[in-house]
Amino acid sequence: MPTTQRKTILLDFEKPLVELEERIDQIRNLAEDNEVDVSAQLRQLETRADQLRQEIFASLTPAQRLQVARHPRRPSTLDYIQAISDEWIELHGDRGSGKDDPALVGGIARFEGRPVVMLGNQKGRDTKDNVARNFGMASPGGYRKAMRLMQHANRFNMPIFTFIDTPGAFPGYEAEELGQGEAIAYNLREMFALDVPIICTVIGEGGSGGALGIGVGDRLMMLEHSVYTVASPEACAAILWKDAGRAAEAAEALKITALDLMNLGILDVLLPEPLGGAHADPVKATEILREALRDNLESLLVLSPAERRELRYQKFRQVGVFAETAHANVV
Repeated sequence: MPTTQRKTILLDFEKPLVELEERIDQIRNLAEDNEVDVSAQLRQLETRADQLRQEIFASLTPAQRLQVARHPRRPSTLDYIQAISDEWIELHGDRGSGKDDPALVGGIARFEGRPVVMLGNQKGRDTKDNVARNFGMASPGGYRKAMRLMQHANRFNMPIFTFIDTPGAFPGYEAEELGQGEAIAYNLREMFALDVPIICTVIGEGGSGGALGIGVGDRLMMLEHSVYTVASPEACAAILWKDAGRAAEAAEALKITALDLMNLGILDVLLPEPLGGAHADPVKATEILREALRDNLESLLVLSPAERRELRYQKFRQVGVFAETAHANVV
């Protein structure tokens, strides 16, 4: 990747790595200009760069993982859908408001030869695109469109794949006026009753009820550097401490990472990402996601609709369940 392009999307913790890579480029260019063989030295520096990249991404804090989840070049819902689908037809509108919400996309696809319904939150690539997509924050019409597509899938026995990537549902006055809370609550209830397999994957940022509105499924998967949280760390810090600057502290306390949620028993499948994040190698990230969807779908298809509904119900009944152990006083 050219240095100028890399600088425009540089995350703060990547600076040491980028500086080393720039040094390698400079040495290589000087060696070529002066016809000097420095291949041995370059191999050593490249090995060090690989080690440094592994060290950085193996020890990311929750706040740093949130930065990766929000990376502007991270593959989006439409990127994944178009990459894993043999065919894809996007469908529009909730058949109620007469509008189409571009922040939540969905349609009919063919996956591994099987008809499925795929839908998810869609962010933009740049400011203009993000404004058009409302930064991936869906309106009530978006959630009603999602439910219309899921009911269509249920009617024609098509599995459902949802892709979660939103800071939350749109909190504007108009959204509340049009029944934002009711639309999300309706989706939560109805998704529990669907007969077909449902696989939900957090591909970036899973925030609050905006994520839950398409997040009730038989399997919950998360990409390694994605996050899933009841509120954004910035919002949590502003609410608890009246200081959004303490977002990193809130991110640590909220347990938002895939590993945290796996340890809490909420997450079913943790998907590894290419070194450097999904944006560093979208093709490999897509293959990892495709294989996980294939394997989990096969295991769900052998179950009856009643078994899947019971599995879904029990899965969410167990979220937040814990046991307290009494400790005797030690004299």
